[in-house]
Amino acid sequence: MEFRMLAHLSVNNFAIVKSLQIELQSGMTTITGETGAGKSIAIDALSLCLGSRSDSCMVRQGEDKVDLCASFVIDNNLTAQRWLEDNKLADSGECILRRVISKDGRSRAFINGNPVPVSQLKSLGQTLVSIHGQHAHHQLLKKEYQLNLLDQYAGHQHLIQRVQTHYQSWRQADNTLKQTIKNGQQNLAQKQLLEYQINELDELALSENEFSELEDEHKKLSNCGELLSLTQLSLELITDNEETNATSLLHTTINQTQQLTELDGSLNGVNQMLNEALIQIEEAGSELRNYLDSIDMDPMRMKMVEERYSLVLSLAKKHLVLPEELYQHHQDLAKQIEMLDCSDERIAQLQSEVDNTHAKYLKSSEKLSTSRRRYAKELNKLISQSMHQLSMEKAQFDIRINSDVTYTSPLGIDDVEYLVSANPGQPLQPLGKVASGGELSRISLAIQVITAQKVETPSLIFDEVDVGISGPTAAVVGQMLRKLGESTQILCVTHLPQVAGSGHQQMFVAKKTKAGTTETQMFTLNTEQRVEELARLLGGSEITSTTLANAKELMAA
Repeated sequence: MEFRMLAHLSVNNFAIVKSLQIELQSGMTTITGETGAGKSIAIDALSLCLGSRSDSCMVRQGEDKVDLCASFVIDNNLTAQRWLEDNKLADSGECILRRVISKDGRSRAFINGNPVPVSQLKSLGQTLVSIHGQHAHHQLLKKEYQLNLLDQYAGHQHLIQRVQTHYQSWRQADNTLKQTIKNGQQNLAQKQLLEYQINELDELALSENEFSELEDEHKKLSNCGELLSLTQLSLELITDNEETNATSLLHTTINQTQQLTELDGSLNGVNQMLNEALIQIEEAGSELRNYLDSIDMDPMRMKMVEERYSLVLSLAKKHLVLPEELYQHHQDLAKQIEMLDCSDERIAQLQSEVDNTHAKYLKSSEKLSTSRRRYAKELNKLISQSMHQLSMEKAQFDIRINSDVTYTSPLGIDDVEYLVSANPGQPLQPLGKVASGGELSRISLAIQVITAQKVETPSLIFDEVDVGISGPTAAVVGQMLRKLGESTQILCVTHLPQVAGSGHQQMFVAKKTKAGTTETQMFTLNTEQRVEELARLLGGSEITSTTLANAKELMAA
């Protein structure tokens, strides 16, 4: 049985525990101890490692913090491996969860030494351990828990996810339709305002880059006289002044340097640079002359540009945007008015979308209902057989599924209810009406053991789920859990000797008081110690030869 999952649990300064180091084995491990000794304390500590809610009162008196650590072997757990890889927390096939809780209430969580949110502990923990608590039989009376157990056994999570996706799409489309109809008048008023704003911008017909071009032209036309004067002055300095101009001066200088180079060839570079400068000056003069010819002091053009420029500035101010943003603002208004379309055509389009998404939701819900009926039929047979084994020989169990298209939820259209007939001649009725406390415990245990066989998590914990069970029934419970332990790691906290004796190994929890402080310890029992502990469970505080003999019989069985 090398399917061990939970390998080691370290508990420090937790409640009445000073320090516990627990090595866990494959198969079924039972945990026993005297009342009040803290049999469930290891499970509570493990729950915290798996992301359950913490509290500062959990810190042992006089200590600063609780330090809890659980180590798992995940070689055969592909789901956990994939989760660690997806979250970049994988570490050589090992999985170590740690939780530290300080006395001021602060909590820190770690996965493989990396700090993580507690929510990630909980998410990963669902792939590692499944805990069945002692109050599960009370939850069994709730319809939502009954539905969850059926879905857990069926394992059709992909169908549930599809239903949830289609449900969300349908509800979103339906809300959009209702909101559109509800806000019709308000949208109409807003639409009229937008239409007015868009119309005046349509009349302006401003193109995308027009304002920047208009601004440049307006600036040029406004300074036309100064541009003409400065251009002419520049041309005079370059070429037009008969007495002195840059071109003639450069010609003279070039002639002088030409004579110098004839005397000293090292000045060839100077002469070349002056010639290049002359070319640049002449090209600049040509450019300026072309520019001068292009200057057009057209009063009509100036008036037209001035008017359009002013109109753009005015509308930009009116619409509370910058002039360069006016074009984009125009486009945005056009998009807004499309969203406010409350016409009959728009409503018909939305209604069609609602109908389509609703049809997809119903189709996926019907597939889910079919799967539930199939597995409900299978569960009915298995649970009825288990109830017969648990001293309810004539009991009948039935999962009733009522599908109603008018009843809609993210989990489909099914109303699921567990019915039972405890005695012959009695009609099938809801659990809470016909089952006594003991019967309910047995039914709950039967369901948990059967559904646990379908759970993917390879470690299952049963915390006193055998409450209300005794005698021959307890022996059957022990056999059920031991059989389950042959393929799954089982931890079972129990007070029943028949269940405790069924374990492949057994751990004992003891509470000791010394020097005014209380401390809980937990250790694995050898064969002789197991017999003595089973004898104590059978006979109370006094162990006799009879109880020892009975304990040995239990061990042998």
